[in-house]
Amino acid sequence: MGEEKAKTQPLFNILPAGDRVRDYSVTDAPLRGIARIAASGCQAGEGHLVEFRTLPVRSLLNKSVSRRGLPFHWSINPYRGCEFGCRYCYARYTHEFMEMRDPADFEHKIYIKQNAAWLLRQELRSLKHGEQVALGTATDPYQPIEKRARVTRGILEVFAEQRGLRLGIVTKSTLIERDIDLLQQIAAKNDVSLHITITTHNARLARILEPRAPRPDLRFRTVRRLREACLRAGIMCSPLMPGITDNAVSLDTMARKAREVDASFFFANPLFLKPCSKATFLAFVHEHFPQLDTSYAKRYAEAAFVSKAYQTRIRELVAAVTKKYELGRRATDASQARATGGELEGREPLQQTLWQTEKPPRKRTPAPVTPQRVMMTS
Repeated sequence: MGEEKAKTQPLFNILPAGDRVRDYSVTDAPLRGIARIAASGCQAGEGHLVEFRTLPVRSLLNKSVSRRGLPFHWSINPYRGCEFGCRYCYARYTHEFMEMRDPADFEHKIYIKQNAAWLLRQELRSLKHGEQVALGTATDPYQPIEKRARVTRGILEVFAEQRGLRLGIVTKSTLIERDIDLLQQIAAKNDVSLHITITTHNARLARILEPRAPRPDLRFRTVRRLREACLRAGIMCSPLMPGITDNAVSLDTMARKAREVDASFFFANPLFLKPCSKATFLAFVHEHFPQLDTSYAKRYAEAAFVSKAYQTRIRELVAAVTKKYELGRRATDASQARATGGELEGREPLQQTLWQTEKPPRKRTPAPVTPQRVMMTS
């Protein structure tokens, strides 16, 4: 009997089948791909309602292939799963590849990718000058476990060795302030855009919508501190949720606050609901906004994306507030508009677009980074 096969056989066949303790690492069908890799990981600690495991991946860079025309060539996610537990998260499906079908597993079972920095250093050798890499497209690279795992920190240390790349980072966490020193080093030789997701300025709404993410006011403060460090940083007010955060008053408040913290850019896109996230988000709506049940059931009955008419209305609202507060557009918006004769009609909305206006940021003297200025909480 081969060694691998021997490891899958029960050592003692004493208990009747109905009484035997089941080994969940063994399934009726052999595990394949990422599911098999995940099953080979080890326990890496526990948190409040969260279990951590190692993930011995063989590659870190993911080639981006999407019918939505995402503007980046490559993506990196230091973790699999995310502790923040955002009710609208579209990435819950990624746990299904590991044979985990419960959407809640995405926020309760977090996998930490091993040897990330070493893998990235090897893989970056094949990238060409100017290629775009997005960090944090499916899971937040600065979720709480990053405080001690420091996988994202190691990745940034590798990027600090590079020249001529375009790096976009998306996060809800104030922990990114810890890495201002590295981000400045990277930005000196590469094009760096930092996207802080702030879905709402309302702290009470944020607490039930993104239960384990930092408060909105702390995220606005993070944008200010990144800008004081001469880094290109702006606000991603996505997703906009129909009947909840998509009104003119809310958008105006968000854009005004973005201006107050000197955000390099501001943008927002409508909510889309893929099957993996639909049930979770609609349950949230039913619990907290039951008057919107019928509206959401109708709006997302046959498609994950909102109608073109709704997209147009949102685009006009966002354009109005960005113009009012003189907030720059993303470079991707400008390039797409040029390619389509000034219009972005006929395309599914992009939830992850990572490079804003080509207009250079206003010059300012970097503020010294001291331990007192760096927020370590997330």
